Amino acid sequence: MTITQSSRPAPAVTRPITMAILAMGGEGGGVLADWVVKVAEMNDYYAQNTSVAGVAQRTGATVYYVELLPKTTAEHPTQEPILSTMPTPGQVDIVVASELMESGRAIQRGFCTPERTTLIASTNRVFSMPERTAMGDGRIESQEIIDAGKISSKRFIRADFNKLALDHRSVISASLFGAIAAAQVIPFTREQCEDVIRTGGKGIEASLAAFNSGFDAALASERPVVEITIGTRPPEAKEDGPDPEFERAAIEDPMSLVGPKLHKCAERILNEFPSQARYMLVEGIRRCAEYQDVRYAEQYLDRVARVCEVDTTPDRKLTLECARYTALWMTYEDTIRVAFHKTRKVRFDRVKEESRATDSEMIQIREFLHPQIEEITDTLPTALGRWLLNSKPFQWLVYKITNRGIKIQTSSVWGFTVLFLLAKLRPIRRRSLRFGVEQERIDAWLTTVVGLAGSPAGDQELAYQVCLCQQLIKGYGDTHANGLRNFNEIIGYLPQAEKSPDPAKRILELRESALSDENGAALQQALGKFPSQ
Repeated sequence: MTITQSSRPAPAVTRPITMAILAMGGEGGGVLADWVVKVAEMNDYYAQNTSVAGVAQRTGATVYYVELLPKTTAEHPTQEPILSTMPTPGQVDIVVASELMESGRAIQRGFCTPERTTLIASTNRVFSMPERTAMGDGRIESQEIIDAGKISSKRFIRADFNKLALDHRSVISASLFGAIAAAQVIPFTREQCEDVIRTGGKGIEASLAAFNSGFDAALASERPVVEITIGTRPPEAKEDGPDPEFERAAIEDPMSLVGPKLHKCAERILNEFPSQARYMLVEGIRRCAEYQDVRYAEQYLDRVARVCEVDTTPDRKLTLECARYTALWMTYEDTIRVAFHKTRKVRFDRVKEESRATDSEMIQIREFLHPQIEEITDTLPTALGRWLLNSKPFQWLVYKITNRGIKIQTSSVWGFTVLFLLAKLRPIRRRSLRFGVEQERIDAWLTTVVGLAGSPAGDQELAYQVCLCQQLIKGYGDTHANGLRNFNEIIGYLPQAEKSPDPAKRILELRESALSDENGAALQQALGKFPSQ
């Protein structure tokens, strides 16, 4: 048998360019993938785009997968290829993430490799449901994700592409397209990419402006830069330090940070409290005054002053944390506060900006409310609220009205008026059922902290750990009830903890257990480890 070999060499195998785009709904991930496909097809490339949607809100983004292959090589035409429909771990050239956590998900799924992948990610955060619903501070540190991105990719291009898009009243897909073009990870010029955007039907100028901003930001992200974060640190912020400018002003001139009605409170902060706690105290008086009135802000300072008098901890950390958690507890969430925030002008302005609505377009905002009987009676005067809370007919009536939820259109005259009038009940909040209950709880907690820190055999560290237990109490409804139950369990155990060799460590362990789950099982298990003395 004679074997005849063709004199024509076999065509070279060309590997396609592979790209995975991870984006959430409304961010234009599909548009971005279509732009990449279109610019490829306009320049004699085969291109294919497929997508797999995320399973639920903020539990996973839609993954858009694109493969690009040139139709011709240097010597031989390329046969029409069969391209893959899903990214293969270790074989992805370009990963684009519309949010920082999504870049972490891409790394976790093996899409990013140090030998091959260019990772392009927006540094903005949209907190996931586990982060939002955690009993404590469940937020994942952004720096940890950034560090992982540096290690797991060949190049890591990052900037707040979402902000760049919003600045130009566009969507993040446009600024990310600019970053892709700047990274030169696809074989097309900036002008070719811009031409694709120009073929769109509307919003062309805004998209081009966002594209250009993303292009410039991507180039700048790979240069050595010093990043400075500016912003006011609210009472619930993490323990990573305040904004330097705000801290300086709070220490030297707190009056400059508040309105005229709070100048007396600001002067008191300057004269009576340690410098380490002043920035938190300034935020506290502003928060309490907005929540109720100036007198409430003065009461806030009176409460923190009790702890400050007995505080001898390093860096006055007891006073600092007392200032934080007292402000949070005194401004607990109730129906009046919720209504106030839902009817503020800044909220309507933000919705309009985020929806990119023009002056000629109408915006409708619908609230879905599911009030429980406690949320209703808590707002009423104490005697009436307590009576209705125990009334079976009233419980039945509330259930019939609210068990399937209530929809209120805040943008309508009727809906806005209902919430506006509810927010105007703030002057009578002091006489409400819940206000009196919460004030008693706050004073009892502070009395415990002061007693632990100020007694002859006082334990400053134990007082500090008891102070931090307030972070268990948060939210409303079942979340608030569970947190309050865990808080009371730990405070009730305090006399036994004081008999142990290291009571502060024991309270710390219990608090961490309570923060690890909402139903209290971990706390009960931890309490079981410590038999009664």
